Amino acid sequence: MADTRQPPPGAAQGAPPGGEDEDRAGALGPPRWLSLVFLLPALLFLGAYMVYPILFSVYRSLWDAAGTEFVWFDNYVKMFSSPGTFIALRNNAVWLVVAPIVVTVAGLIFAVLTERIKWATAFKLIVFMPMAVSFLASGVIFRLVYEQDPERGLANAVITTVQDTVSPAGAYPDARPREEGDLPAAPGGGYEVPEQVSAGETVAIGLVGVAPEDLPGDAAPAAVPQPGGPDEITGTVWLDFTPGGGGEEGAVDPEERGLPGMEVQLVSDGQVEATAGAEPDGSFVFEDVGSGPYTVQLSERNFTPPYAGVSWLGPTLVTPAIIGAYLWVWAGFAMVLIAAGLAAIPRDALEAARVDGATEWQVFRRVTVPLLSPVLMVVFVTLMIYVLKIFDLVFVIAPGSVQADANVLALEMWRVAFGINDQGLGSALAVFLLLLVIPAMIFQIRRFRREES
Repeated sequence: MADTRQPPPGAAQGAPPGGEDEDRAGALGPPRWLSLVFLLPALLFLGAYMVYPILFSVYRSLWDAAGTEFVWFDNYVKMFSSPGTFIALRNNAVWLVVAPIVVTVAGLIFAVLTERIKWATAFKLIVFMPMAVSFLASGVIFRLVYEQDPERGLANAVITTVQDTVSPAGAYPDARPREEGDLPAAPGGGYEVPEQVSAGETVAIGLVGVAPEDLPGDAAPAAVPQPGGPDEITGTVWLDFTPGGGGEEGAVDPEERGLPGMEVQLVSDGQVEATAGAEPDGSFVFEDVGSGPYTVQLSERNFTPPYAGVSWLGPTLVTPAIIGAYLWVWAGFAMVLIAAGLAAIPRDALEAARVDGATEWQVFRRVTVPLLSPVLMVVFVTLMIYVLKIFDLVFVIAPGSVQADANVLALEMWRVAFGINDQGLGSALAVFLLLLVIPAMIFQIRRFRREES
């Protein structure tokens, strides 16, 4: 019987069965191997600047500091037994918990505000501007912002201004008696005259410790204390110091000046009966006093030192202070991404919630935030990766005296590898830091793939 089966079209034309040519039958564009040619420079660059350093760091971590003796995992044992590593781990944990949350929340607030204000473009520009500044420059900026001296540090300048408005400093914070026994300390603060006085008597209170140029502008030559009337107690409080030397201690000399504004109190049985302010020549008067003995004292408010501000770069606050600088730098990044997510939210979903009677807070909490959750997660995980690698801000902002308290893993790696020149231990820290970053990177990559699919 004759074979009536028809050969396949490809066989009739002599096409080989199978193979790459069959796979590419009808395909447009260059062959696949050509794409590898264009990818080759990028692959070489990736291998030279990423794969090779990682592999070499793993290899180098198994050798001693000089690289002459193979020590297996001794560097990893030394790393986890070092106090510096545990301080760095603790600080990295604080960074990991606080910084991404704070920056993401700040970015969300800023992004929502940009939809409510007319000058949104200018606001975005101001908030995003720190991203154009390098971490090194940002560290230098905030090193000055956190200066302890209010004359130089912006943060303490603001705080001291508010503090001095609420509770002003004393006029003579450095004033003191010439000798400790001249004016003993008063029970509530300040100084008191050791001898009690009665009506018709006078007291002379000499102080030192105030530079003549620091005296108020209205300070006049001190008045010699004169007895008052039968129902008065008078006195003089003055700077018992003659410029250029000379003069008699405890006596008012012609070139010595009064301490105007000094608050003087008249005390009886522990209660303040009267208060008087010194005149420009230092004289003061208590009128209509009774017959009983009194104690004259200088109020503690005269000697209140000016508020010195907050020790931002001290051991206690250095890490929160650096996190504040990190917020200043990265808030713009978070704002831009979240604002892009807000622009993609369907407006009809928000309007439907408002029509149903939801308040703006309920719309934000139950509609806006859930719809923004993919964007918020991307921002949060990205910030986590950068936080684990934080180095520049900590290195620049933290002074050398507290750098151990602000230490993080990246800084500890640099300090060990290039400070004490232990390349083996530094490589072990680098490998450990890589292992901490990899899970966040894998999570981010999987999330991107799920969104693409």
